[in-house]
Amino acid sequence: MGFRKKLDIFLERTLAIIFAVMVITVLWQVFSRYVLGNPSSFTDELTRYLLVWLGILGAAYVSGRSKHVAIDILPARCDKKMQKNMRLTVHILVILFCLLALVIGGARLVYLTFVLEQYSPSLRLPLALVYAVLPLSGSLIIYYKISDIFQN
Repeated sequence: MGFRKKLDIFLERTLAIIFAVMVITVLWQVFSRYVLGNPSSFTDELTRYLLVWLGILGAAYVSGRSKHVAIDILPARCDKKMQKNMRLTVHILVILFCLLALVIGGARLVYLTFVLEQYSPSLRLPLALVYAVLPLSGSLIIYYKISDIFQN
């Protein structure tokens, strides 16, 4: 089994765990609010941060599986050589975007929140940890797209 397949399995399991924890925290929030009459203070914040991680890390996973939303009207009307060139161009543009916005921009955001020692209000969790998903996911998408370029 290759590295890419192992990475896919790791991401699948990680995303499943994040989703399961989200379900549990939401259920606890509803139970504590309506049954106990004393809503839990941390579950809303934890669920929000888990949703961020689920969405952004999920985007990296979906990108690696080539299951992301794509408009294929133009490539469908082109010949095979043009489709290959379009795919290569799209991969390069995605790599550049991820490098600039997610990896570099995300790393700057992580660094800034770390240096400023910003913490979440309820959990007292370093916000740098929450934002770390940006450069992580950007790096994963770059890896997947470079792998796609060499596979094609």
